Amino acid sequence: MRESFGIYLNKKELKVVRINSPYWIPSGKEWVFLTPEVNATLLKIREIAREKKLVSEPDKIQWGEIPHRA
Repeated sequence: MRESFGIYLNKKELKVVRINSPYWIPSGKEWVFLTPEVNATLLKIREIAREKKLVSEPDKIQWGEIPHRA
């Protein structure tokens, strides 16, 4: 079962989002669950991505936005 709350990385866009409510849960193969720690810093997030070898340039990872529903 896939985790729900935590930090997700969009590997294609190098953007991360913090999910701490069921409003929107990332789906699709470009999204990877990184950590259940919703208060993880960007520095820690980049470290996790580097350790897991998820992207070639983890230092380029930035905060993204949760898409708004139409």
